[in-house]
Amino acid sequence: MKIGQIHQRRLADTIVEQLESMILEGALQPGERLPAERALAEQFGVSRPSLREAMHKLAAKGLLVSRQGGGNYVAATLGSSFSDPLLGLLESHPEAQRDLLEFRHTLEADCAYYAAMRATDLDLQHLRNAYDALQACYDPLSATSRTEEGAADARFHLAIAEASHNTILLHTIRGLFDLLKRNVVTNIGGMYELRPETRLMLISQHRELFEAITEHRADDARASASRHIGYVQNVLAERREEEHRLARAQRREKH
Repeated sequence: MKIGQIHQRRLADTIVEQLESMILEGALQPGERLPAERALAEQFGVSRPSLREAMHKLAAKGLLVSRQGGGNYVAATLGSSFSDPLLGLLESHPEAQRDLLEFRHTLEADCAYYAAMRATDLDLQHLRNAYDALQACYDPLSATSRTEEGAADARFHLAIAEASHNTILLHTIRGLFDLLKRNVVTNIGGMYELRPETRLMLISQHRELFEAITEHRADDARASASRHIGYVQNVLAERREEEHRLARAQRREKH
């Protein structure tokens, strides 16, 4: 029997694997600057030449970007599913807004389910921070704009995706973050105009979802997320129908 030689793995490849895992898990985020070379080498317990070799390999893969005199960064475009022009196009078409809500209905229900099953104490602390920031936007004395409220709402849902410990769900939500943020801003504007009680409903739904996840009630978390998106879908469908009725009435008036 012929036995092949065992080749020792290069240290740089081990460093590459470690950094790739950190990017995949969300510990290193798009656009984030890595620690200085000396500090990072000390953290990994490796030589600077080995670290430098690993950086070159990651840059060749498009995962890192080196800036002259400015250090190494995770590629800012990593996981960006939609470009700015496409964001504007999607934002201006009601059908696309409806499609996004249908997509969120499935995606976020699963995120909530797995977050309730898998969230660590650290995940739950990050989720609480995001939840508290969102609740602060609902304060009647707050001067929070709808844009800021939309961003806080989107960050809350992103924190749930992070707590799910499912890398595909996480990077899908993260890649959609700008679109999600704009969608929330558009939604709440229309919903608040149509139903004055919408703000109270959102407060209640977010609290219900947050509690189900923090109490590790996975099925309840999935149901809460589904009810939340379903409510938004129903209100916005009602608003679209009202707009259609108004447009028909205006056309009749003109003729």
